[in-house]
Amino acid sequence: MKLLTRILSLFLFTLFFWACGSSSILDKKTTEKEAPVVIANDSLEYEIIIIDPGFTYFLNAIAQPEGFYNQNYLEARNKAWVITWNQRFQNPNKFNDAIYENRIDYEPNIDYGYEVNYKLFNYFLFAQKKYNMNLGGGFRRNRIN
Repeated sequence: MKLLTRILSLFLFTLFFWACGSSSILDKKTTEKEAPVVIANDSLEYEIIIIDPGFTYFLNAIAQPEGFYNQNYLEARNKAWVITWNQRFQNPNKFNDAIYENRIDYEPNIDYGYEVNYKLFNYFLFAQKKYNMNLGGGFRRNRIN
């Protein structure tokens, strides 16, 4: 689990710097004040920090509220999207290595709980819209500016 924390933290830290040069959901005033989203569970010894400008706003104002999706649905989407993400990570010549900079260590047999799956799911939705990509599953890729 600590590996998952380190990988996602490094990835999101790097993505933060890459994203600073791209268009964001909000104007610069709003994103400068935005706090990172932290997902932690001491019993499983992991922590994920998402520092992508606009994600806090997306999570609080655009994403469906907690409880809208059940945990099984979130886990199924996350498993599929992690596979796609990791395949793209392994092929930096074909996919933007500034986005797919790190492999995501998401174990399908571990129960990460609702909160982790909810926030990871919404990060994938956010990233698909912000970076105009499609990880599969029929979600629209309309870019967020």
